[in-house]
Amino acid sequence: MRALQGHGRYLRVLATQRAQPSGYSLGDVRAYGPGPASKVPESGTAPSAATPAAAAPLTVGVKRETAFQLVSSAENSTLNWRGEFDYIEDLGDGRGYTAGIVGFCSGTGDMLDLVTDYTRRKPANALARYLTALRTVDGSDSHRGLDPGFVAAWRAAAADPVFQKAQQDARDRMYFTPAVRLATADGLRALGQFAYYDAAVMHGVNGLRAIRSRAVQARKTPSQGGDEIAYLGAFLDARDTEMRREAAHSDTTRVDTAQRVFLRGSNLDLVAPLTWHVYGDRYSIKR
Repeated sequence: MRALQGHGRYLRVLATQRAQPSGYSLGDVRAYGPGPASKVPESGTAPSAATPAAAAPLTVGVKRETAFQLVSSAENSTLNWRGEFDYIEDLGDGRGYTAGIVGFCSGTGDMLDLVTDYTRRKPANALARYLTALRTVDGSDSHRGLDPGFVAAWRAAAADPVFQKAQQDARDRMYFTPAVRLATADGLRALGQFAYYDAAVMHGVNGLRAIRSRAVQARKTPSQGGDEIAYLGAFLDARDTEMRREAAHSDTTRVDTAQRVFLRGSNLDLVAPLTWHVYGDRYSIKR
């Protein structure tokens, strides 16, 4: 170990000898010093010990599955999101029918988009006859033209692998991919990427962007030079505020007893095991 004089933000490692024919190998590097003269930022209070695999983005393998399970615990009260293709009911929240793996709604356009895409893939399907009605009720809580047969038709279609694939693609296209892309641009790790995705599912991507804009007014994103934990705290505060504006979504436990729990533990990489509560129910992911 060699003592050096100086200060800086980054440490550069110069590799001068190959450890193996295929290239260099770096197992561990640590820098020690007397500590900063100024206050340690929030994220510095609990450095992440995640391995490179555990620090993977939300789009990779088990992290992606974790995101879908977390959303399903709030949307469908189960971790088994694959068992929710046939879910459908009117929650009385002004959005008409809510259905499927992320709560596609007849009143918010995403259900119409989904059924349109399903019909493009398979014209002769149980839901195609309701496309005109879905266009009519879009933007309202009306069931006009959907009752009495739409619920049964949705459940019948849910057994079709083509419809199941259409639901998954719609989830990714409308919510998961744009939310993770925005979070990645903001310099957020898996927890922040999930927080954006969950907000997009409930509020739409435009709603997510509005929540983010309010958060940025309070704290800088990591890409702007801000602290990640501090910024995510501001984002979740803004999310809570937005949820309380709607009586049907004023229960903020999916944020406060789930996402904030991970944030308080500085689990920015969403490393399992994870334990959280949503609407009074306890959930856990062991690995």
